[in-house]
Amino acid sequence: MSRLRAAASALLGRSGDPLAVTAPASLLEHARRGTAPLADGAAGAARTPALGIAVVVPAFRRGSGGHRAIADLVRGLERRGHRCSLWISDEERRHAGHAGAEVAAQFADCFGAIDGPVRVGFDRWEPVDVAVATGWQTVARVLLLEGAKARAYLVLDHEPEFYATSAEREWSAWTYRQGLHAIAASAWLAGLVGERYGAAVRAFEFGIDHDTYRPLDVARSDDRVLFYARAVTARRAVPLGLLALAELHRRRPGVTIALFGESRPLRPGFPAQDLGVLAPEALARAYAQATIGVVLSMTNPSLIGPEMLACGLPVVELDADATRAGFGGDGPMVLAPFHPLALADAIEQLLDDPSQRARRARQGLALAAGRTWSAAAAAVETGLREALTRSAASPPAP
Repeated sequence: MSRLRAAASALLGRSGDPLAVTAPASLLEHARRGTAPLADGAAGAARTPALGIAVVVPAFRRGSGGHRAIADLVRGLERRGHRCSLWISDEERRHAGHAGAEVAAQFADCFGAIDGPVRVGFDRWEPVDVAVATGWQTVARVLLLEGAKARAYLVLDHEPEFYATSAEREWSAWTYRQGLHAIAASAWLAGLVGERYGAAVRAFEFGIDHDTYRPLDVARSDDRVLFYARAVTARRAVPLGLLALAELHRRRPGVTIALFGESRPLRPGFPAQDLGVLAPEALARAYAQATIGVVLSMTNPSLIGPEMLACGLPVVELDADATRAGFGGDGPMVLAPFHPLALADAIEQLLDDPSQRARRARQGLALAAGRTWSAAAAAVETGLREALTRSAASPPAP
C-alpha cells in the first residue's frame, strides 16, 4: 500500500524534498517597522574628509561580477582615505554554518581583500556616516539599520529585468522608490533609474584593473573566439551566443571556440574548450591570446567587455540601448543584432578583416585607458556626499 501511495504522490508531483520558497525576511520586518530614522549630523559629515561608509552586500558566490565591482570600489574609497566596512546580508542562508571569519576569508579569496572588516549579519552594527545598499535584496535591511546619517544605493544594473513576472521583479522595482540616493553604474542606467522611478541619481563608470588587464607580450591567435558563457546569469544571453557559435562552427570548423565564466561544465553542441571560471591573471592571458572576444549584455554592459578591450582584444557585443550609449555605434565594439545569424556574421566578418580588428583594438585601448577604479571611486564618493547633503536638507520624519 505504501508503494501505491508513493507512486500516486509521484504522479501528482508530490515526491521528493519539500520545495523551499524564500524571500528576504527584512522585507516583512520593514513592512512591520518601517524605515529607521536617520541620525543627526549629515551636514557636518558631508564636509568631513574621511567618511565612515558601511556597504551591505547580498550573499556571494565565486565569479560574481557585482561583488567584484563592489570590492574594487571599496578599495578605491579606502585609498581616498575613507573608513569602509562590508556587511554580508545572507538572507538566503548561503553561508549558514560557516563562521564569520571563514566567510570573510572566502570573500577575500574570491574578490580580493579590503582594509576594513567584512562581517556576516548585523549583530555588531555600529553608527556610520552612510549606509550603502547594493543588490535589491539588501535595501530593506539598509532601511532598517539605525545610526546612519544618510543612505545610498549602489545600483549596478536594472535588477527587475533579472526576473520574469514575479514577486522578485516587483520587490526589486520597489527598491528604487524608497528615497535612497542612487549611484548608478553607467549614464544609461542612471537615466533609466531617474526617469522611470523618480530617484535622485549620480552616474559612474566601472573601472578596469590596468595592472592585470593590459596588452601582454604573448602571441595572439588569428582563429580563436573567446565567449563569456556564464549561463547562470540569464542577461548574458548564453543560449543566443551558443546558437551563433554553432553556426560559426558550421561555416568555419577550423576556428577554435573557447568558453569561460561558468563553474559547471557546459554542453554547447559543438567542439569547444571549456575554461571554467578563471582567475584574473589567467583571464588576461586568455584575452591576450584570443582573436575576438564575445560578451553579450541585455541590460547594463558587463565588466568583461572593457577588460577585454584593455587587453587589446576586439569585442563583439549586442546592439542594445545600454551598449550603444556606453560604447557608441561605431566605437571599439562591434554591436550585433539579437539574432544568431547576425551575431555569427559579425564574428565571421571580424575574423576576415585584420585591419578592422586592429582599428577596433586601438579604439578599445583608448577607451579603456580612461576607465579606472580610482575615477569610479571618486564619482561614487561624490554620490555619497550628495546623499549626506540631501539627508541634511530633508526634514526628519514625524
